[in-house]
Amino acid sequence: MTRVLNAGRVEPKSGELRSIVVFLHGYGANGADLLGLAEPLGEHLPDTLFVAPDAPESIPGMPSGLQWFPIPWIDGSSEEEAERGLTAAADDLNAFLDALMVDEDVLPEQVVLFGFSQGTMMALQVAPRREDPMAGVVAFSGRLLNPEVLTDEVVSRPPVLLVHGDADDVVPPQSLPQAAEALQEAGWTDVYAHVMKGTAHGIAPDGLSVALAFMRDKLGL
Repeated sequence: MTRVLNAGRVEPKSGELRSIVVFLHGYGANGADLLGLAEPLGEHLPDTLFVAPDAPESIPGMPSGLQWFPIPWIDGSSEEEAERGLTAAADDLNAFLDALMVDEDVLPEQVVLFGFSQGTMMALQVAPRREDPMAGVVAFSGRLLNPEVLTDEVVSRPPVLLVHGDADDVVPPQSLPQAAEALQEAGWTDVYAHVMKGTAHGIAPDGLSVALAFMRDKLGL
């Protein structure tokens, strides 16, 4: 049974909706964490609705923090619990995306997933397993989970932009080339990468500029 994800939203600046960017936040944050990016991005994506769902699970001992799935080395959960959580969260996110596209009357090729950290892990888990390719995936400071099964499980290959800070002490910077290699081995031809110099676990202005150019291109703007 899927859980309904609550989501914040920022309406298109132009008043006309032609595309959607779905922000997927990191571990311990919530949807509002990334929704602030709608302001600078919306200047250049005026017909875009920005939506930021909250992850479905609260974190024990962190009342205001949310998670998409447990992380064993942080919370002591088992690998099985983490896998179960990932599967359940993927179902939740797919249901959310399906309903969003129906409600807003848009096609998958008008929707970008924009993930950060654990949100990137969700985006790279969900987008390749959806029947119709989305416009693109912007993947900041995360990693591709279970790369060994991707070739067997891939259904569609949306364009992917991988962005990572070379000073990230939370998710290792080598996660970017590892993800790029796994995607290419699984048949992707549309994979881009950008390294944010001197950037820790975060989103730097140069990374956001590259992400904006990618989204404008893939949304046909």
